[in-house]
Amino acid sequence: MLYQRTLSKTVKVTGIGIHSGKKVTMTMHPAPADAGVQFKRTDLKDAEILRATATTVGATENNTTLGGGLNAVHTVEHLLSVFYGLGINNVFCEIDGPEVPIMDGSGASFVFLLKETGITSLNTSKKFLVVLEPVEVKVDDKWARIEPCNRLVIDSTIVFAHSSIKEQRKVFEFSCENYIKEIARARTFGLLRDVDMLKRKGLIRGGSLDNAIVLDDFKVMNPEGLRFQDEFVRHKILDTIGDISLLGHEIAGKLTTYKSGHNLHNLLCRKLLETPSAYQVVSASSLEREAVQAFELPQALSQAFH
Repeated sequence: MLYQRTLSKTVKVTGIGIHSGKKVTMTMHPAPADAGVQFKRTDLKDAEILRATATTVGATENNTTLGGGLNAVHTVEHLLSVFYGLGINNVFCEIDGPEVPIMDGSGASFVFLLKETGITSLNTSKKFLVVLEPVEVKVDDKWARIEPCNRLVIDSTIVFAHSSIKEQRKVFEFSCENYIKEIARARTFGLLRDVDMLKRKGLIRGGSLDNAIVLDDFKVMNPEGLRFQDEFVRHKILDTIGDISLLGHEIAGKLTTYKSGHNLHNLLCRKLLETPSAYQVVSASSLEREAVQAFELPQALSQAFH
């Protein structure tokens, strides 16, 4: 039996929001089975709890935001990606600002933090969302499709008019171990020529070489270079996992994306949920061993598993 997971204890993290530029402290608490991932703004009086679901998503420009107006939590995708990557289903997050800390721009800091905190198994079976028929969304020349598969596979293609990126494609077969080794360390990225435009929109006010890959017109500006030759498409997969985790369950399906982003991911999730014939939610006990096996924690993390 594959059981739902939460944190072993409460843990606190402080950092900068990449878009707001504001220092924020987030406290993550263990949560009971079937609670899901929830956020509460502690800097707002009587703020409603925001549950991390596809239908709670508001803005999707350059990040995924839960809620809207004043009571919103921005840039949740990296944290949600790590929760999914480690098979953590239930967490209550208190946050004293508008945005999840960006850390180093990847999921690596959260993986380390949660490994040190410990992960606890709950006495309730995980549930899987099993895709039964293809669902697709398109916006201009960008598209995303999910179709039946006995485990989660992501086939991602990105295209950027920059000599360091160009077209990159990666097919990623999900497992907790593969996520930690291949995806978690991939950082967010941006082009220097877009900085002024984005700042005028109120974005990337906290961005720097410490929390993003920055490219000028010719090269990567970060002194340490890239962590992977194809770090850009790996980060797209990290984002994609965070965004589709908002379906609320582990996923058995193949997701193919072309030039996608947060908006397309959310449109796809919503369309899938609005098509009852396209999916079924089942207990992990009824799935093939292959799908369940993907959520076994690697040795380095299983030592922290209680």
